[in-house]
Amino acid sequence: MNEEGQKALQPMIYLPVSGKFVIALIGASAWMWFSIWAAGPWLADLTDRVGMALAIFLVYGIAVVPGFMNAFLAISLLLDKRPPHPALSVYPPISILIAAYNEEASIDETLVSIDRQNYPGELQVIVINDGSADGTSLVVERALERYPWLTFVDLEKNGGKARALNIGFKEVAHDLVITVDADSFLYRGALASIVERYRADPPHTRAVAGKILVRNSRLNWITRCQEWDYFHGIAAIKRVQSLFQGTLVAQGAFSIYDRAALIEVGGWPECVGEDIVLTWALLKAGYRVGHCEDACLFTNVPTTVKQLVKQRQRWARGMAEAFLKHPGILIKPRLSTFFIYWNLLFPWLDLACTIGFIPGIILALFGHYWIVGIMTLALIPATFALSLLMFRIERRMFRKTGLVVRKNIQGFFVYALLYSLILQPASVLGYLDELFRKPKAWGTK
Repeated sequence: MNEEGQKALQPMIYLPVSGKFVIALIGASAWMWFSIWAAGPWLADLTDRVGMALAIFLVYGIAVVPGFMNAFLAISLLLDKRPPHPALSVYPPISILIAAYNEEASIDETLVSIDRQNYPGELQVIVINDGSADGTSLVVERALERYPWLTFVDLEKNGGKARALNIGFKEVAHDLVITVDADSFLYRGALASIVERYRADPPHTRAVAGKILVRNSRLNWITRCQEWDYFHGIAAIKRVQSLFQGTLVAQGAFSIYDRAALIEVGGWPECVGEDIVLTWALLKAGYRVGHCEDACLFTNVPTTVKQLVKQRQRWARGMAEAFLKHPGILIKPRLSTFFIYWNLLFPWLDLACTIGFIPGIILALFGHYWIVGIMTLALIPATFALSLLMFRIERRMFRKTGLVVRKNIQGFFVYALLYSLILQPASVLGYLDELFRKPKAWGTK
């Protein structure tokens, strides 16, 4: 076909975002109806033992609804053709906020990684020491001598991450504001990439989430599992959400925001999940939140089961806070609202796993396949297929940015088969924390 013929064909094969959404929704719905049919005998058998209501709660919560979500995710990823973000002729000035609490061991490396970015525009970095009990302030004060772009705000008392960011925000001099965790390391070109993506995205974009990867992945099996979670689980969800015009969490670890939009929504709310609540405020205001898959930041993740559970408790509680603070977002007529309702199902799915799937595994070990049986085993190939798709997509991104996917087979199998058995009960604890209004404390993750 000649060049003119190819150009004439392009409009015919172009698929708008709304069309991709419809295709993914139809495909996922078809898979769900097949799952309902296939689960009929399982549901009937379980109904005889626990009653219809509990049987539906468990079967749909363990298999049918998660299957719909995974099918929608897989089809959307196959349809996602992410446009490149071209280099800018002039790079705008940026301000970076770093809230630090007891980060003596890591804050200097974070500043080194920012300096090595060689960002081609004007740079302002504001570190806010939130009443640290260690030597964080001394490390930053020494760094002031090396970095002319560095500003230091030293708070006497610990008041929480949101408060620290809002105080630092008063010192911001530029229209684009980036947040970076104090125990993180920016990969080369990350600042330029996230700014380019912000400028290339649709005009109503007011925030873009960067790509978070695990820095301490070789420490033990817990960090190895999280390497897979961040590498393709979390990354794939952000890709799909941004495809449909609304990433639901511009995470505080590494995201860029429009300064005027931050002022409009009142800055960071003082709560456990300040980043998700802020993101939902931007979405509620009618703005779009994007995702830059090749603006990479490496961060330290929890190293023990206890730390991981506490982190996921905070994340779950943050989601609950977002619903409580922005209930009106549920009636916002936009594609991203679909994912808000999606999140509304998580307490059900997490509880079904906690009270049904985990005990079901124990029963199956003793030969009682009432909850976990052939039907649930059939989910394993689908889980591995989705993981393979995510892996291939993220590996392409790694190659483009000069990164290498390290071998982590042990971590993958534990992540694919057992990881949710930790995370979902932890999420249930987070929902209970919010329900009973337990005291709140800020964490770096």
